[in-house]
Amino acid sequence: MADERSDAAHPHQGLRGRDLIGLGGLLTGSVVLCTGLGLLVDHGLDTSPAFTLAGVGLGIVMAGVGFWVRVRTALRG
Repeated sequence: MADERSDAAHPHQGLRGRDLIGLGGLLTGSVVLCTGLGLLVDHGLDTSPAFTLAGVGLGIVMAGVGFWVRVRTALRG
């Protein structure tokens, strides 16, 4: 009974299924978007695979930072 009252007082505390789906989308979207941009730049400049690899790396860094910020915010309440 006490758990129900504490949940009602803090309805956004923790990570729920919807939040986890959003985190998955953030991780996937960051890597796919940056890789796609790298592919476009490589195609335009005929420099394959330099910008594609840079895009993958940038996407991974962006995904990690975004993941960290969202999880930290969710856990703080």
